[in-house]
Amino acid sequence: MTTETLKKTLIDKGFLTDGQWEEAVSFPERNGGRIDRDLVERGYVSEADMLGVLAFLLGVPYLNEISDNLTESSVTEIFPETFLRQNKCLPLKRENGFVTLATSDPLNVEVLNEIAVSLDSGIKVVVIPGEELERAIEKFCGSHDTAEKTIQDMEEFEVAPEEGEESEDLLDLANKAPVIKLVNLILFQAVKERASDVHIQPYEKELRVRYRIDGILHDYLTPPKRYQSAITSRIKVMAKLNIAERRLPQDGRATIKIDSRQIDIRVSVISTAFGERVVMRLLDKENLFLGLAELGLSQDKLAVVSRLIRNSHGIILVTGPTGSGKTTSLYAALSKINSPDKNIVTIEDPIEYQLPGISQIQVKPKIGLTFANGLRHIVRQDPDIIMVGEVRDVETAEIATHASLTGHLVFSTLHTNDAAGAMTRLLDMGIEPYLISSSVIAVIAQRLVRLICEKCREEYSPGEEVLAEIGLQGRNVNTLFRGRGCQHCLETGYRGRTGIYEVVVINEEIRELVLKRADANSIRKKAFEKGVESLRSDGAEKVLKGLTTVDEILRVTQED
Repeated sequence: MTTETLKKTLIDKGFLTDGQWEEAVSFPERNGGRIDRDLVERGYVSEADMLGVLAFLLGVPYLNEISDNLTESSVTEIFPETFLRQNKCLPLKRENGFVTLATSDPLNVEVLNEIAVSLDSGIKVVVIPGEELERAIEKFCGSHDTAEKTIQDMEEFEVAPEEGEESEDLLDLANKAPVIKLVNLILFQAVKERASDVHIQPYEKELRVRYRIDGILHDYLTPPKRYQSAITSRIKVMAKLNIAERRLPQDGRATIKIDSRQIDIRVSVISTAFGERVVMRLLDKENLFLGLAELGLSQDKLAVVSRLIRNSHGIILVTGPTGSGKTTSLYAALSKINSPDKNIVTIEDPIEYQLPGISQIQVKPKIGLTFANGLRHIVRQDPDIIMVGEVRDVETAEIATHASLTGHLVFSTLHTNDAAGAMTRLLDMGIEPYLISSSVIAVIAQRLVRLICEKCREEYSPGEEVLAEIGLQGRNVNTLFRGRGCQHCLETGYRGRTGIYEVVVINEEIRELVLKRADANSIRKKAFEKGVESLRSDGAEKVLKGLTTVDEILRVTQED
């Protein structure tokens, strides 16, 4: 198989354009010269499409999943789990003198030959998606230690503090092997299940461990209440917090590695009536970054946003509640316009992803480095583009507006329910109407909605009342889609998330309303009159495309 054959096949199948291919091959040093990896990393071709094409060109089977009848434990357990994950392969079964080998990297001939030599056998390659391969490795040869078994070990080690124990005793508890193992298992399982947050919640007679997956909390484990102090103390040790302080809130950070992936953990501890409550935000740096085209913007909105972020000055605000993907959207926008001829500086709390070629500043209130103070100094650094993590106060808002009026493009976020509410929020902060109308060029409101699980997706016929709830009445819709629920999606019917958006470009009519200090309803009404699509309307289009469900759109949007 030659690169020309790969290029022709991808283009013929409609997965790629000539321009995208030429752009990728112009940087041969990326990904070690592997054009297939580069095309997937750039988002030009999906992993599934690329692997399907490679399997076709190599003349080997392509499998969507690995079932139990395709494996033999005597074969799957030959190689260490770490080796299999690093080299993206899994031996499945020995038959007629050959070993069937599943891989998500069929062009890594060196590894395939190494495995064949180690097995002293010929191999039959089958190609499988990377996510399914990871799941198969975990299922057939992963660690079989469980949280429940570890809790049994804690019973044997008598890991349970007595009332009134001193901090030295807590430190000793936190460093006992079973406690360390249990906390590690909780975090490992959280990363495996794609959890964004881990909650350790104490109640009167029980302790709950819960994961937030795709925006929804799920119960994972209920350890005995007497292990609460040991678990909490271990997490405090990891985050370099004071384990003796149990009354005041504490915040900390930790970093762990799971299968060579670096996971940053933000830890928050507060005291409640039944003990300390811990929430850990997990930031997987491999999965955080998305390109602008991958956020879920429709083609029309993507074109508008792409044009807006190339303005020379003005403020672009992204609004939505906590956890709605605002920072990810800003990172995608900055990466899109980042180039050697632009000086881009950000001030954030926290820095969630390191952006190459961009200067990023971490807010440090303890030493006086606030958003406002940092922004005041950033404008003296001759920036072209500034990103402020959040407009929290009038001082930050005033400096941002003045910066935009003196030739800088400013990106920032606000916590408001919709785009129109951002304008009134700034007015409520005390910003003069003429500054807002002169500086803000666009407001983007967004929410994250869960995607229907591909493994259990099914059709159904919606009733007219269901369609009416999201404004689809009279559209002659005969079938919609939903998830039935399966092991792949934790029986929820959903797996993964995408965004829905409301993009309001500030025109003269909206500026006039701002100057008159009009309320959010008046601004919203004017925007919709000019053709702006609401969050719910954008969600309805994704329902029609079979990406999500009516219930999911109703869950994250308010009545228009």
